[in-house]
Amino acid sequence: MKFDSRDLALTGVLAALYVVINIVQTVTIGNPTIYGPVQLRVADFMIALAILFGWPLVGGVTIGCLLTNAYYFIGAPDVILGPIANLIAASLVLLLRKRRLLACIGGALPVGLIVGGYLWLLLPPPDLFAALPAWAGMIGSLTVSSLIAVAVIGYLVLSILSRPNIIEPLKSRGLKVVDQG
Repeated sequence: MKFDSRDLALTGVLAALYVVINIVQTVTIGNPTIYGPVQLRVADFMIALAILFGWPLVGGVTIGCLLTNAYYFIGAPDVILGPIANLIAASLVLLLRKRRLLACIGGALPVGLIVGGYLWLLLPPPDLFAALPAWAGMIGSLTVSSLIAVAVIGYLVLSILSRPNIIEPLKSRGLKVVDQG
């Protein structure tokens, strides 16, 4: 796939959308849902959309995560490793795109494992996972949150956007969609 100026623009728009969704969630619901031990980032649903939008989406959620984590700085590991987790997650979704549900489930795991793998050093895990060692509790919490965002919300949004009456008008106006076959 060739990456052109349209793809670059789409990457920027998707990165901005990721940041805006996170800021709106922070302002309306509160910080703990974005940056805490129960990190249900609604914007992570976008990771599942790599199935439709390909590498521009992968770049968008990676850059968006970098900007979001830098916005509310809780530590250098979060600013560096969080975007890497999104990069791996969205790339995995794109590579597994022929099996959509499996791709969405698989895409949630890198976020849970990577972010949970370092976040326990910066924040205590939630009480629900208190019986586990701190690192395991945080990985468990982040994996469950990521499964909700990517495999549930993301899969539902992906299913809606994939409908011909929604995607075809967008394609007719020049939106590139990854070959599904």
